[in-house]
Amino acid sequence: MDAQSVNNEICHKERVSPTNKMISKKGWKAGALLLIVTFCFGMFWYLHVETYLPRTYEPVREMCSVGDVPSKAAIFISNYSRDHPVFLQLSDYFWVKNQSFYELPYGTKGSEDLLMKFLALTNRYHVPPEIERLSCRRCVVVGNGHRLRNSSLGEVINKYDVVIRLNNAPVHKYERDVGNKTTMRFFYPESADFDPNLDNNPDSLMVLVPFKPLDIQWMKIILNNEKRVRKGFWKMPPIIWEVEPQNIRILNPYYMEVTATKILGIDQDQKKKMKAKPTTGMLAITFALHFCDLVHIAGFGYPASSNKKQPIHYYEKVTLKSMAVSGHNITLEAVAINQLLQHRLIQNLTYF
Repeated sequence: MDAQSVNNEICHKERVSPTNKMISKKGWKAGALLLIVTFCFGMFWYLHVETYLPRTYEPVREMCSVGDVPSKAAIFISNYSRDHPVFLQLSDYFWVKNQSFYELPYGTKGSEDLLMKFLALTNRYHVPPEIERLSCRRCVVVGNGHRLRNSSLGEVINKYDVVIRLNNAPVHKYERDVGNKTTMRFFYPESADFDPNLDNNPDSLMVLVPFKPLDIQWMKIILNNEKRVRKGFWKMPPIIWEVEPQNIRILNPYYMEVTATKILGIDQDQKKKMKAKPTTGMLAITFALHFCDLVHIAGFGYPASSNKKQPIHYYEKVTLKSMAVSGHNITLEAVAINQLLQHRLIQNLTYF
């Protein structure tokens, strides 16, 4: 730039009016503010969504360490023990070895005769040998939450050794987000309105969570093709249900008792007074803490109480309003899950 050009530039700057200077200054401030807002929004998005992005599975496999979960759980859960059988078995009642202090869903007191008849039908009480002999069990409990929708976690979920699904959550048509591998499915009669063949694998274990004696009676009726019972359920369970008897198990109510008293902190007096019971998802997490060497969860958590429109499940449009009559204390469970996450007993594949 020559001397004349420099002089013209200086003269131009000197001719800028105060108004133009003010506009220029305001424009600069507006631009700076826009940059700050954009940066803050970007950071918020990153912190909120980054934990929701699918993680690669290879590092997860390397992390599995035998004894890690039990050692941490023993600190968090009083009288923690892995000595209890996973599923109920006939020998527990045939010789009256298992004398429970509690009735269902926290124990089997008063249901021994019914259990003997049911367990004699299935003649299966154990975990499949291919799972039992694993040196380190890597498990994922797949919740039914809406945050699984469009998560693209299907391939990640399929790579775990044990995939636990809940109630009537479908797999068919949602494979991209939830995978298609099912090792165990926890359910109860009212939540059995799914196709056992379409949404499970041929060798998937159908794990009955008995909340009441009628739940065991329903399963016995289905397997033995007896006259159907229609009363006593809060929602009518399936009347025709095609399932292989050898795939049926009954979860030991011990895990429900631990969930209520040691994870959620409900004392014995409260259990007798309150109708609220732990959700199947919370129960499945407790079970995994006693059975697995690495526990991950996905699809847990509900919308904010102020959000009346967002669905709570990835597969249907039911909103939070439906939980008001469910009898579940989801606030208490959210606190418990956050504590488990903070103590690194579990890890989350989605945000919570």
